[in-house]
Amino acid sequence: MESKIRRDIESYGFKNVSHIHWNLSTPALYEEIVRRREGMIVHLGPVCVRTGHYTGRSPNDKFIVKEPTSESKIWWGDVNRPFDPEKFDLLLYRLQAYLQGKDIYVQDCYAGAHPEHRVPIRVITETAWHNLFSRNMFVQLKDRSLLMSHDPEFLIINVPNFRAVPQLDGTHSEAFVLVNFGKKMILVGGTSYAGEIKKSVFTILNFLLPQEKILSMHCSANVGPEGDVAIFFGLSGTGKTTLSADPERKLIGDDEHGWGEDGVFNFEGGCYAKVIRLSKEHEPEIYECTRKFGTILENVAFDINTRRIDLNDASLTENTRAAYPIPHIPNAIREGVGGQPRNIVMLTADAFGVMPPVSKLTPEQAMFHFLSGYTAKVAGTERGITEPQATFSACFGAPFMALHPTVYARLLGEKIRKHNVNCWLINTGWSGGPYGVGKRIHLPYTRAMVKAALNGSLAQVETRHDPIFKLEVPVRCDGVPDEILDPRKTWKDSDAYEEKARELAGRFRENFKKFETQADAAVRACVPGA
Repeated sequence: MESKIRRDIESYGFKNVSHIHWNLSTPALYEEIVRRREGMIVHLGPVCVRTGHYTGRSPNDKFIVKEPTSESKIWWGDVNRPFDPEKFDLLLYRLQAYLQGKDIYVQDCYAGAHPEHRVPIRVITETAWHNLFSRNMFVQLKDRSLLMSHDPEFLIINVPNFRAVPQLDGTHSEAFVLVNFGKKMILVGGTSYAGEIKKSVFTILNFLLPQEKILSMHCSANVGPEGDVAIFFGLSGTGKTTLSADPERKLIGDDEHGWGEDGVFNFEGGCYAKVIRLSKEHEPEIYECTRKFGTILENVAFDINTRRIDLNDASLTENTRAAYPIPHIPNAIREGVGGQPRNIVMLTADAFGVMPPVSKLTPEQAMFHFLSGYTAKVAGTERGITEPQATFSACFGAPFMALHPTVYARLLGEKIRKHNVNCWLINTGWSGGPYGVGKRIHLPYTRAMVKAALNGSLAQVETRHDPIFKLEVPVRCDGVPDEILDPRKTWKDSDAYEEKARELAGRFRENFKKFETQADAAVRACVPGA
């Protein structure tokens, strides 16, 4: 097999590499990580690593190669910026030269748990810990005979110690994430932040699957005792991972899914959870994953003598992460598939403190809020973000959407109507005032709202109409004080609330202008009032 893999690697242009570590097991990768001093084993078995300068995604360093097979389909703009194909080839040549004489690590796996819609990939890394990350995050092939015949459709090459020269390579900085649909290749370099690997693969699926009428989604998903599937949309930091890891429900996945004719399926084989100030009391399932062999703890602080971690220490970054295989969650569905959704929950972390904690959405409102993708960027998720900032990210994941947002929104609307799905908007952000004045909504309250939405009881509750945001807001919810459900009542100054709410409504209107011409009248009618 060594000779076959070497021939495959050489066919990509990578020649004269030293040793090829092909599909090493987790224990073997641990040995490599320690031997190469890439990380340290800490209390109870996780491995701790540092990513250096880059502790979050670097969106300004991501490009899509402008080439004939994909050019007419890409949503070009601030999110998907074009990259010269000749510059890509030159950078690839330099990268191939860089890897000569070096060891490389190879993982063959799948993106997508559904056997009919999964994409075979091969991940080549220069470090053992990034290879373990890939092994954790994507769908593994347990059968060695299948590994022998694995035929990857896309190649992902991760070389964090290779730094680009912007003047020569046409990049924005020393870091780069280059997606080439024509060559079916992704190059990631200059950054050790492992999230770039997983999100670049997500970009691939967001390009391929909607063209097959499969909705690709930045969401978590779980299933209840009665087989009722729930989808949670939201950007990083809004609570997708936390709220979907429910001991009373089985986890399908925490971040990326597809929605096809026979239901929902996970894109990944693992979870990549934020763990800063993780609470054993409020998030017991994820907390336990930070204490297990096989978990990668990224930028998590620990005592060098006792090797015990400190999840409250944000000295390196607010964006501390744990990457672990999904079986680490005791009630996870290992197959990664579920049926048709009964409920959709859209999560927003409202930094203005004016959005209702929970609202019932019509299909048209769901499409509007899906296209708007309002939330707050949370500290640490991206470089340069030190406190929450209001933002609109189409489809709750614009940085990863290769096609125009309306492609995904139309698919969403079609599936909601076809399967009669209940839709909810839940604010996991601030109450009683904006960021810096109010407080983040108490997690147990949010859990109570989610529980009531999913078990059907909230749909039976009387609602009040919010005239500014045009939302129907339940007036009561078990386990939540009534005044919490009306954000105006949590503010000391009602006039200040009114002013801030209308300010946010104006931002919704301004943001939606770019979708107005392509949205139907029913969706346009959902735009918040003046």
